[in-house]
Amino acid sequence: MTTPVCTSASEAATATAPARAQTFPYPSFSSYVKARQPVLLRTARSLTANPSDAEDLLQTALTKTYVAWERIEDHRALDGYVRRALLNTRTSQWRKRKVDEFACEELPEPEPLPAGDDPAERQALHDAMWRAIMKLPARQRAMVVLRYYEDLSEAQTAEVLGVSVGTVKSAVSRALGKLREDPELGIVRS
Repeated sequence: MTTPVCTSASEAATATAPARAQTFPYPSFSSYVKARQPVLLRTARSLTANPSDAEDLLQTALTKTYVAWERIEDHRALDGYVRRALLNTRTSQWRKRKVDEFACEELPEPEPLPAGDDPAERQALHDAMWRAIMKLPARQRAMVVLRYYEDLSEAQTAEVLGVSVGTVKSAVSRALGKLREDPELGIVRS
């Protein structure tokens, strides 16, 4: 049995074209972004305190994904790739940030929330929870967001962050302990 020999670069490209003709769920970058932008923006908002910063973060991560689009072998795993780009970009931004917050000696007392199933109460609780989450260290915050807001398993969270499942378990446990001790969330416990 003899194997065909390609004599030119164009023949070589033609010969390998059928091997590359795989079916991916997203045939192009723009169709991927159109389909997945709301979910990815929610993840970006979970990592930042400001909606505008979240949009910038997502745009940067998608730019990195676009540059690497041809090199990404498994387009079915794009969400993981973009989540990783979001986390890495956010970590880089955090490391470069200028510290412009200063500790004060006395914290203001939180206003007690009214009892009942009031939409304003739910919103205030939601806001208090996000403020408490934003106080967590970046790594713990990322793990809590992936576990409880993105609904990933411990194994999936570990895979996205490139750490062991045990690391995820212990970091999430410490983060939840800090959230339980947060004075702003004390109203929830009472």
